[in-house]
Amino acid sequence: MNAVSKTMIAASLAAASMFSTAAIAAPFNEFTVDPINGNYANFVADKITGNYTEQATFNPDGTFNVSLLWTAGQFVGNGGNTAYEARRTGLGAAYGLYATYTASGNYSMTDGVTNFNFSAGSGNLNLFLEDYSTETSTLLATGNPVSGYGQLDPNLPTCGDDGINCGSFGASSTFTLTGAGSSFFVAPNPFYMMSFQSGQLNNFTPSGTTTINGSLDVVFSTLPEAEVPEPASVGLLGLGMLGLYAARRRNKKAA
Repeated sequence: MNAVSKTMIAASLAAASMFSTAAIAAPFNEFTVDPINGNYANFVADKITGNYTEQATFNPDGTFNVSLLWTAGQFVGNGGNTAYEARRTGLGAAYGLYATYTASGNYSMTDGVTNFNFSAGSGNLNLFLEDYSTETSTLLATGNPVSGYGQLDPNLPTCGDDGINCGSFGASSTFTLTGAGSSFFVAPNPFYMMSFQSGQLNNFTPSGTTTINGSLDVVFSTLPEAEVPEPASVGLLGLGMLGLYAARRRNKKAA
């Protein structure tokens, strides 16, 4: 397994600032994880929840570029209904999961509502495992954006003065495990070929370069790239869309 310096990753993100979004229907397909620490038994999940920070640049010509950093918070099972604690999965206690995502696309504004569409194949997805005991990161999977859509609406009643829920997004990406990834995601084998992501947007101004954050969750599917549905509802989960680059530090204490 090739260890990756987190400093190098942060530097590469700074050089690639891009953004993307989409809403796509996908089922809660189960997968089995073999944690890195022998104190944790294999477990079955069907979703990974987390939060993201991103840096997006909105250009006067209606295009945008973004890069995103997503940090996994919990594995979820039972059809997306049961959140697993760190004492069961080891996530946040013995290791962390995080992903970088870049893309670009077009945006338009009408009556204060901003719609985002990204260009397929315009960026990349990388999923990493961070081993707290060695303070190294290992590449688990790679992918490329397939489709994405998002909407920012500051007029939503959920937005309010705090601006913490002002839109939603969804996206799909190809998903290919590395050798290390196959040792972590052990079933099904072969693993799912697609990653579906969705989440929530906090309020921001789509002009110039800005930092955005919110929630972002992920599910997986065998759905071939050619059969990805058109953007629909945002009830799934996800990794990639808007973007950001960031240097990140994780708390290595057990949850």
